[in-house]
Amino acid sequence: MRTPRLLTGTALAVAAAGLAAAPAYGADGGDSGDTGDSGVLEVYPSTAEPGGRVTVNTAACGRDGTADGDASAVGADRFALAPSSHERESVGRFRVPPGAQPGTYELVVKCSGGRRVTGDLKVALAVTEAQVPPRGSVKTGVGGALGPDPVQTAAGVAALAVAAAGGTWLLHRRARGDGI
Repeated sequence: MRTPRLLTGTALAVAAAGLAAAPAYGADGGDSGDTGDSGVLEVYPSTAEPGGRVTVNTAACGRDGTADGDASAVGADRFALAPSSHERESVGRFRVPPGAQPGTYELVVKCSGGRRVTGDLKVALAVTEAQVPPRGSVKTGVGGALGPDPVQTAAGVAALAVAAAGGTWLLHRRARGDGI
């Protein structure tokens, strides 16, 4: 019978997808004294500019919630994590040094119970150039009152005036019937 196999295969695929989509949080956060890497360190923002502030939080430190953070990889000092208003989460903050180079750096937090969690911080190059308005003239061939060379501008105006006067004179002669 083909239908039971199809249904069994579908059920197994759905169960496997449900397990794969489960959050990647570590152990229960109890004070087990585990020193292996477990839990998750959330970094906000995950990409920061030199001089920017970064917040880290984790639920891996349990009810006590105290921890010591190390951002020396990026050139920052150690920072403390303390229990937050969110249940079982510890939160800490630090500033990325102004001279930090672009790249990805590992942040390490050691909970008071011995648990260790890590997270990545990406430092991006800061864009600090002020926008400068354009200056100068556009080379159109026509010139302009504020062009780079007033002598060339005056010569162009004079040539246009002579051409206009000559054209007017020729049209006037033609209208009178004098010919060209």
